[in-house]
Amino acid sequence: MKKLKHLLLVALFFATATVLGQTKITGTVLDETGGALPGASIVEKGTKNGTATDFDGKFILNAKSNSGVVVVSFVGYTNKEVAFTSVGGDLGTIQLTEDGAILDEIVITATSFAIGRKTPVAVSTVKAADIEAKLGTQEFPEILKATPGVYATKSGGGYGDGEINLRGFRTQNIAVMINGIPVNDMENGAVYWSNWAGLSDVTSAMQVQRGLGASKVAVPSIGGTINIISKSTDAEKGGAIMMSTGNDGYQKYGMTLSTGLMDNGFAITASASKISGDGYVNGLQFSGVNYFLNISNKINEKHKLSFNAIGTIQDHGQRYNRRTIAEYKATEQGGKRFNPDWGYRDGQIENTSFNFYHKPQISINHDWVISDKSFLTTSVYASFGSGGGRRTQGTKFSNDNYRLGDVDQPINFDLIVEENKANGSNGATDIFAASKNSHEWYGILSTLKTELTETISLSAGLDARAYVGSHWYEVTDLLGGQYFYNDDLTEKTGGQALQVGDHFNKDYDGKVKRYGVFTQLEYSKNDLSVFFSSSLSNSVYSKVDFMSYGAENRESEKADFLGYSSKAGANYNIDNKQNVFTNIGYFSRAPIFDNVFDSDYSVDLYEDALNEKVFSVEVGYGFKTQLFSANVNLYNTSWIDRFMTFNLPGANNTVIKSNVTGLNALHQGIEIDFLLRPIDKLSVTGMASLGNWKWKDDASANSFDENTGEQIGSGTVYAKGLKVSDAAQTTFALGLKYDLLEKTNISLDYNYAGDNYATMNVTSRTDENDRSNTWKLPNYHLFDLGLRHGFEIAGLDTTLSANMNNIFDVEYISDANNGPDSSYGTAQVYYGAGRTFSLGLKIKF
Repeated sequence: MKKLKHLLLVALFFATATVLGQTKITGTVLDETGGALPGASIVEKGTKNGTATDFDGKFILNAKSNSGVVVVSFVGYTNKEVAFTSVGGDLGTIQLTEDGAILDEIVITATSFAIGRKTPVAVSTVKAADIEAKLGTQEFPEILKATPGVYATKSGGGYGDGEINLRGFRTQNIAVMINGIPVNDMENGAVYWSNWAGLSDVTSAMQVQRGLGASKVAVPSIGGTINIISKSTDAEKGGAIMMSTGNDGYQKYGMTLSTGLMDNGFAITASASKISGDGYVNGLQFSGVNYFLNISNKINEKHKLSFNAIGTIQDHGQRYNRRTIAEYKATEQGGKRFNPDWGYRDGQIENTSFNFYHKPQISINHDWVISDKSFLTTSVYASFGSGGGRRTQGTKFSNDNYRLGDVDQPINFDLIVEENKANGSNGATDIFAASKNSHEWYGILSTLKTELTETISLSAGLDARAYVGSHWYEVTDLLGGQYFYNDDLTEKTGGQALQVGDHFNKDYDGKVKRYGVFTQLEYSKNDLSVFFSSSLSNSVYSKVDFMSYGAENRESEKADFLGYSSKAGANYNIDNKQNVFTNIGYFSRAPIFDNVFDSDYSVDLYEDALNEKVFSVEVGYGFKTQLFSANVNLYNTSWIDRFMTFNLPGANNTVIKSNVTGLNALHQGIEIDFLLRPIDKLSVTGMASLGNWKWKDDASANSFDENTGEQIGSGTVYAKGLKVSDAAQTTFALGLKYDLLEKTNISLDYNYAGDNYATMNVTSRTDENDRSNTWKLPNYHLFDLGLRHGFEIAGLDTTLSANMNNIFDVEYISDANNGPDSSYGTAQVYYGAGRTFSLGLKIKF
């Protein structure tokens, strides 16, 4: 008993010593403008003990000693060291600046993150807290709709089918990168946002660089770069449970867990969520499982290794066919929500257009601090995509006689099944097929940076990618029939009775190899920063067709395209409030894979395919104080020898492919954005983007039979002086955010879109006297409302978020394809979403 008493006394002594040796540190982290920095890292220097700020920038850290120093950091901002003692545990306000030393130069270099008042590009950065507060049920690109130069829509309205335009350039000409790794499709440059639906849960920061940007890759983009940085060793120890609900059956729930940086140097962050709903547009049900895993190991002060895996397993209904405004107005059921591509089968929703895909991205990243002047960062990555989209064979799906009543009713799939069964040995007339797509993609991106002198540094790197994409049509459902007879005698399965699983129509592999090197020389001294960069790349395309050719001639010749780029820029800080910058660049890049072959069904190379060239120049001015900050940018971008492909219906169910070469476009404009804090509780943001995007020249076009690859015509496309279409050339935004309580705020956001012209089929412009623009969409104004309230549940930080988008239920047209007479009456359109809402709860532990 006496020994037990002594042991208890010893234990009590050590427990008391531990408690007395701890200090509770509190504070608030703000940026230069006085805005909170949620997710900023606070680490006790010399230890792995740390935490992160909440959405108000506040933090609490139990230090392991009575006195010492904490290191405060945030992506893209200067580190700040602040001393603490047991007497002064409240550190008050800690303000970080973008100028000067960088948080983690390796991270910045690897992800091409731009630094304010230093990197001479037009840039907008969105913090994780803004994404969490405003996304709601919107598509991920829509969080950027208040960014200058951006036009983002839901397109057809399907889950993850949203599109984004930047300075008039579509996603195919915008580099999208996750942790510095490119995710644009290797064959057509597109980004399918449904594959990355879980990004909003794990994003640390997202940055939009407009124009040539600062990305360190061998093949630059035209419109700009979207950099998304996920959480890593900066993640706070603990986790969060997330739940949200919204309009039209929207449900999402998930969890994120993080170990923080442990004593053994490891940090693990894992996130998973489930999302589902019916969709705002009729028949667009969706389901997705999102996942993310990061395992990082800070081996020592010189080496850090990290593993990342991210992806979404998803399927969703789609709206593929647009309709005229009159056709929408005539539909009593659905109206602007009407979708002609769905119906009922056995009492269940069925779609004629349906997407299913899984595209995980896996990467291993190694950061090596070689010396106090040099470091090397390398990412090896792989992606394995699998899935496809539903297609139909037959004419009944678009025949209004096969609807459940009038023309505005869903498709009666049961009637089609019944007739297929009645056909018996004659086979099915109408079936479901799928355009299947799978790919294997491997790459390496490596950058070495070294300081040559105190003011000059050199970066050099390697960007290499190898890709094989397989594409085929496959019978997936005979809809009650015994077989499907393929009457297309031009391909291998023509004249055959096809069963489920059989390939037909097309079956080929597209192969892309792209490799290059890049260098960048930087000078930085006092208030002046200057850079010059160049790159050299080679793109090699080839194709293997298993459907239309025999073994002896199914593989194409290789198409080689050598590309290069040169760009330079400078930033000068006039004083601690003002800066000016300029950049200029020229590059030549390979056309996309899809444009270098005569058709999808041919292995013959299109001999007139040329590199596309871009020349761009930009100037900008910035002003920043705690009360008011603003940026003004002027840009002028010439797109030379643009290559475009159009498919048009021909006679006897044939498809005519037209290749247009020599198109030149001019994109120029002015962009303004600002932040005003008239009082501590109120912040006002705004932007204006005024573009003038036009085609500069007429061009030539050659037409081919898509099935045979045979050239059937040529001519001139009269496009000179016409407006570039498919994006609003004038946009405005204004946002108000007011702090009602310490952890409660309300926001109201206004967005305007104007000067948007219906998408033009360039090849239809064959009349030299017809220089009229396509139909101009009506301008529209939208208002969004948000409420965020922080409180505690059982001592756990909890956030309640409520969002209502398009609060006045404005009816507007977001996308349109031009009709034959460029008028209101013949345009094929998509209506934008009306009033939508969401309510979310996040509990941190």
